[in-house]
Formats: sequence, structure tokens, C-alpha cells
Amino acid sequence: MAGLVLVGIIGYLLGAIPVGFLVGRLRGIDVRKYGSGATGGTNVLRTIGPWAALFTVLCDIGKGLLAAYVGQRVAGDWGYAVAGFLASVGHSFPLWLRFRGGKSVATSGGVALLHYPLAVAIGILCGALAVLPTRWVSLGSLVATLAVVTQVFLAGAPLPHRLVMVGMAVVIYVRHWENMKRIAAGTENRLGVRAQPRP
Repeated sequence: MAGLVLVGIIGYLLGAIPVGFLVGRLRGIDVRKYGSGATGGTNVLRTIGPWAALFTVLCDIGKGLLAAYVGQRVAGDWGYAVAGFLASVGHSFPLWLRFRGGKSVATSGGVALLHYPLAVAIGILCGALAVLPTRWVSLGSLVATLAVVTQVFLAGAPLPHRLVMVGMAVVIYVRHWENMKRIAAGTENRLGVRAQPRP
């Protein structure tokens, strides 16, 4: 139990590192005041540009992967699940930014990457196929998430692995609630549109 508590704390703290926010600060910009207000790669892309976004996404993947690795090494499959889930939660709800962070797609992808790299690759492909005709990155994120979870279940993964995939998917879908409403209304922001200051 102590091991699970430890990896849970580590997972949350790693996930809560606000990479996108810090990248913006280096440019003198608070990304939370633009576009969606999120600190993830998509809003960094729309606010600052592609290189800053790429750096943000890679770091967000890395912190999820590291949290999952530490959890696995310290407490096995349940450690992987606890650390991975809390890394996802930490990214979306970081203590340092008054619980206002990103949408956990890249960080959750990093968690999945430790054991299911092929599922992640296929998920990215499915997400890209959703983005190409619509230019809705949020739709691609939702499709990719569903694709990864489905593959993990079909692979007969251990119970802790299935639970963490579902838990991370719940976080992602909750954080995309407003996006889903805009997708349904056809008003979602499209890829390539610059972020505007928030009211």
C-alpha cells in the first residue's frame, strides 16, 4: 500500500509539471489567457507556434511515460495503473496552476506507450484520419483515445491496465466536454486558426 501511495504522489507531481505554461512564460505569454485556456500542445500550437507545441507534446508524453515506468518498477501493474492515472489527473488539474491545466491526451498517451506502443501508434493514425477531413484536433484526440482503449481491451490486458486506460479516457473526455458540444454544433475551432485572447 505504501508503494502505491508513493507512486501515486510521484505520478501526480510529474503529470502536474505545466510544460505548456512554462513554454509560454518563456515567450512572455500566459497560454491560459488564449484560445481554449488549456496548457497542452494544441493550445500552445495555436498561441505560440509548431516548435513550441512539439516540445510541449514530447515533454507531456515523457512525463506520462516516466510516471508509468516508476509506478511499474516500484509496485508492479497496480503501481503502473495508479501512477499513470494520477499523472493524467495531474496534467489536467495541476496544483500549481489552481487545477487548470491541459486535457491529458499526450500525458495519457505516454502512460499507454510503456506497454502498448503499437496501440498508441494505431490510435495516432486513427486520430489523424479524423483530423484530416475536419481539422478538428479535439475530435482526433477523442478518436485516438477510444482506439487505444479498445485495443487494450481486445488484447486481454491485465485488469490494472484496463482500469487505467478507462480512467484516463474518462479524464480526457471530461476535459473535452466543451469541445464535444462545439463539435456537435459544428463550431469547434479548426487546425490552423490562431488562438484569440479569452474574454
